[in-house]
Amino acid sequence: MKDIQSEKARLENILATWNEVSRHWEDLQVLLELAAEDEAGAMPDIKVTVDRLTRQMNSIEKAHVLSGRDDPKSAFLEIHAGAGGIEAQDWAEMLLRMYLRWGERSGFRTKIIDILSDEEAGIKSATIEIAGQWAFGYLKGESGVHRLVRISPFDANKRRHTSFASVMITPEIDVSIDITIDEKDLRIDTYRASGHGGQHVNKTDSAVRITHLPTGIVVQCQNERSQHKNKAFSMKLLASKLYELEELKQKERLDEFTKAKKEIAWGSQIRSYVLQPYQLVKDHRTNLEVGNVDAVLDGDLDAFIDAYLMMNASGEGSRTQTS
Repeated sequence: MKDIQSEKARLENILATWNEVSRHWEDLQVLLELAAEDEAGAMPDIKVTVDRLTRQMNSIEKAHVLSGRDDPKSAFLEIHAGAGGIEAQDWAEMLLRMYLRWGERSGFRTKIIDILSDEEAGIKSATIEIAGQWAFGYLKGESGVHRLVRISPFDANKRRHTSFASVMITPEIDVSIDITIDEKDLRIDTYRASGHGGQHVNKTDSAVRITHLPTGIVVQCQNERSQHKNKAFSMKLLASKLYELEELKQKERLDEFTKAKKEIAWGSQIRSYVLQPYQLVKDHRTNLEVGNVDAVLDGDLDAFIDAYLMMNASGEGSRTQTS
């Protein structure tokens, strides 16, 4: 039921945005007619309307991309410092601040669940909850190794150092598994219970076999003399097997999010943050480059998130460059 309500809310949001697009498109047509008479006077309003249309169309396209089963959910974000001691630990702490700031800017609720600090500087690892609708959908592309290049503040000789840290994003999984069995999904067969002969042979069809059609799971019971009791026990056994199956599915889904985890080292990074000798943040999957490193480290990640989502929508990397 929760999944259905979430999908309903998603579709309602898309429909509301389409209605806004339609209204602003009509406004734009009127403004273009006015521009024929007074171009200079109409241009500011035209620019504002076009900007609104662009944002709304991007929002609709993003909503189309965020249609995965787990995309609407809250997320857990883990950060682990790579090899390199204090340098990597300081970089891990910078990433922690970056994602906390992004969460604040984006209207999500953030909470540090676990953190392992170092006595000297930085953190060895941290786990934060980013709560709110679509948190996982937006952040799922952040999983991977992040690389920092800078003049080390911990190096007395002011040499350039390269540090690595890994980020892992997983969706919030509902651990309370509610097993509902629809009678329409069952085939119930009765048969005469077998026994050792004599008075123990059942002379009625009291044994029960239940087949759960969607999964193919078969359970049966013939221990009780009453068909009603055998059916009740079979239903209990079926519910147990369905619960076990659902737990296995959830484990497999979580394994999918972690199997792409790579070694925290050279050649496996998804993004590089260069502070010296020049300033540039580059995503190696989309080829998006941003020159304002300070803004990115302060949580301005939307350009990278959007580029990754659009790349997956189109099936190819973006080569947009911004400064």
